[in-house]
Amino acid sequence: MVQTLSRTPDLLRQRVLRALDEAGILAVTFLEGMRRSWDVRTWWGEFIEQCWFIARVTALPVILIALPLGSTISLQVGDISRQIGAQSATGAAVITALVRDVAPLAAALLIAGAAGSAITADMGARHIRDELSAMEVMGINPVHRLVTPRLWAASTVAVLLCSLIIMSGVVGGYYFNVVQQGVSPGAYFDGATSLLQFSDFAVTLAKAWIFGFIAAAVACYKGMNCALGPIGVGRAVNQATVVTSILVFAANYVITVLYYVLVPPRF
Repeated sequence: MVQTLSRTPDLLRQRVLRALDEAGILAVTFLEGMRRSWDVRTWWGEFIEQCWFIARVTALPVILIALPLGSTISLQVGDISRQIGAQSATGAAVITALVRDVAPLAAALLIAGAAGSAITADMGARHIRDELSAMEVMGINPVHRLVTPRLWAASTVAVLLCSLIIMSGVVGGYYFNVVQQGVSPGAYFDGATSLLQFSDFAVTLAKAWIFGFIAAAVACYKGMNCALGPIGVGRAVNQATVVTSILVFAANYVITVLYYVLVPPRF
């Protein structure tokens, strides 16, 4: 028992150092992937292919999630607002929540779960087959050739998915708030236009853009550094999804706090 307690600080120190080491390698992978972004000719074809792949595997799930999400928010807020006599404010709550926080987070989590897992598996398969080492032997930097297009593809598609989530969520909320609960369409949209600012949309798209970079960077890093064998690839896929979710929520908190300090919301 005494030996176990004496070893606890050493184990904790090793885990902290390992986490810091992984964070440093992740940052290096991201920066190295961004360093040659200007050389578009070397990764343009892979970028188009990855954009199409990510959009194909995430577009339908985004719609299927955003429609009931907007409807659920509309139902919950509508019941509360009806009790206090402010049912016309439901549209403002639904659209504002979708624009400011829900849309970029949903887009990032879908990219991490659907596209990010596929990217991690692909990079892990290349790693265990020594394709990455073969590229280095041929004088090709695998980060520039494989990571760079995936970073830009995930960030680009995340911005597009963010807009799709907002539109789908607004449609779902409109159906339940206007058609089912009898609120006028003008009241549904008027409250949102009075609360939202252009900077809200700009920050939302910027969030989605940053979250796309985070999802792709974590997926590529975990795949390129996974343990050998199918089990290692499977664990890397699981770890990439979890780490991406943690980093995305942390980044969302920091960005939101800074934005509210610099640009106070309307009331």
